[in-house]
Amino acid sequence: MHDKFKELNPLIRISSDKKIYAFSESMTPVAQAKPGDVVLFETNDCFGGQIPDEGTLCTEIDFNYINPATGPLEVIGAERGDLLGVTIQSIEFNGPSITVAVPGEGFLPDKVDASLTRVSSRDEARKVVTFRGIDVPARPMIGVIGVATDEGNGAIATGTPWTHGGNMDTIDIAPGATLWLPVFQRGAMLAMGDCHAAMGDGEVCCSGAETAAQVTVRLDLAKGAAFDWPLLVTKEAVEVIVSGDSLDQAAQGATDAMVGLAARALGLEWKDALILCSLAMDLRVCQVVDPRKTMRASMPLSVLPWEKVRRGRSTSH
Repeated sequence: MHDKFKELNPLIRISSDKKIYAFSESMTPVAQAKPGDVVLFETNDCFGGQIPDEGTLCTEIDFNYINPATGPLEVIGAERGDLLGVTIQSIEFNGPSITVAVPGEGFLPDKVDASLTRVSSRDEARKVVTFRGIDVPARPMIGVIGVATDEGNGAIATGTPWTHGGNMDTIDIAPGATLWLPVFQRGAMLAMGDCHAAMGDGEVCCSGAETAAQVTVRLDLAKGAAFDWPLLVTKEAVEVIVSGDSLDQAAQGATDAMVGLAARALGLEWKDALILCSLAMDLRVCQVVDPRKTMRASMPLSVLPWEKVRRGRSTSH
């Protein structure tokens, strides 16, 4: 049975030296996989290993080499108009967990008078990250994950989120969840990095507990299930993740996308779907510190079952 399982789920490993700094329309894959495969991505921290300890300040590093994403991985059979499913099976951390405050950065840019670097410890057994003697809940998650960009969008730095995914910094992109990314180019070209051991919604100081990691994912493909933005399915909810030039723009985009999704999946008139969203949908901030801001619209699975969403969007399974 073990050999049969391995045959059905070959573990493909992509090392952390295979990395990109931008998602684009034309990307050269470093590996191939097919739907159903299990893939391990070795990721760098968002600083590219340039900050090993508290003695190194963010102002001293080369910003041309931040937010590296491991990949890209070509997914055989993925074509424009599909949705690529990425189920996060595990995130295992390597090295220190580093957070920085930098003048001119974050959500309170004018109040940081000097750079500061802090290293937090991790206790895997207690599921906490300890900062200055204070235990905060561990929240293993992926900050940057995306695919090749849509036609006309060109190259988008890995530090910026958009329709292809990118630096969404969404704490729910975590073990047990499945992220569905719109496929814009043949092969999808999946890459990821910027993992965090802990982070709150907003990432207000401009970084979480930034840590290199090994991320194991399982691939899926929904043919012909085109959607404008990344979709996330957790144990509790379906979420639409939308980015914009402002929080208002991101929030309106996420709401509009969720209303349309609910209307199609549940067979509702648009205004009825809007009312349903007002009753059951939560708007949540993902991050407020990247070049584009990111929000998510979250609908309970008890109200909007994923099976109805997928059945309403996919031509095959």
